[in-house]
Amino acid sequence: MYIKTFVNVTSKAWAMPILSCLHSGVAGRQAPLLAASGAGRTAFAQSMDHLIEMQLIERNPGYGHPLRPEFRLTQLGIPAAAIAHKIYGVSKEEDQPLLRRSWTLPILTSLHTPSHFSGIKRTLPAITDRALSQSLKSMEAKSWVCRSVDAAARPPRSIYRAVNTGGVISQLIAPEIRFI
Repeated sequence: MYIKTFVNVTSKAWAMPILSCLHSGVAGRQAPLLAASGAGRTAFAQSMDHLIEMQLIERNPGYGHPLRPEFRLTQLGIPAAAIAHKIYGVSKEEDQPLLRRSWTLPILTSLHTPSHFSGIKRTLPAITDRALSQSLKSMEAKSWVCRSVDAAARPPRSIYRAVNTGGVISQLIAPEIRFI
């Protein structure tokens, strides 16, 4: 999967949890997916529409009532769901709110090797300086990212590296993502 596609998938808070649920075998109907993911109805509907638009899931033809359709993963969605399942397999329940934030997973993916702020920004061209700064601070508060200062450089520069749960997630998903 390309990083641009990954950023697009993670832009909706419940897209990755829904993909993870579908990968783990939760029935592809609304009620079981709502219960398994923990999403609210409106956010769930928006995420489902987003995933259908990205062609990662589709309505299962011939199954389900028109008002209660059944969904399934597409050929494009199967690898994305496998990535989502890996991520949610190593994270804890209290990590879920941070994982659902738009930029957390793309930033962790770019931190598979220690990077400077500008290096992360180069990897994720769509991110704003403010969004990157706030995301790094929230992950640093959770001890997912470690910031150190390279005092030998002039001017001194911060180096960010993924650690603990963030490091595990970074190493799991970085090989699956292509940075082009």
